[in-house]
Amino acid sequence: QLVESGGGLVQAGGSLRLSCAASGDTFSSSGMGWFRQAPGKVREFVAIVNWSGSSTNYADPVKGRFTISRDNAGNTVYLQMNGLKPEDTAVYYCAAGTYYSSSLTFTPRYWGQGTQVTVSS
Repeated sequence: QLVESGGGLVQAGGSLRLSCAASGDTFSSSGMGWFRQAPGKVREFVAIVNWSGSSTNYADPVKGRFTISRDNAGNTVYLQMNGLKPEDTAVYYCAAGTYYSSSLTFTPRYWGQGTQVTVSS
């Protein structure tokens, strides 16, 4: 089970940190990712991280502004979002799955329920 938290309303230029708490004993061996879906749009990749946190990949629109990290002892993955823009407004979803280090890609298997992030201009 994946449970996201930390979403909310923030002004443009502000910051938020999303958290995703995972239950189960496979978290530390799973790749993790953050995705988002804006109204009327398809769900899109935001950031992914491998099981140890040593390899990450980001979507171009968030590079340099967002940082994904994980705490395997606490079964939690984070998304630090700085320099937020109105176009970052979306429901953000956490996912667990397989991370492919050779291609820096990710196949999600399990999803959280999502947390709303709204950035006002």
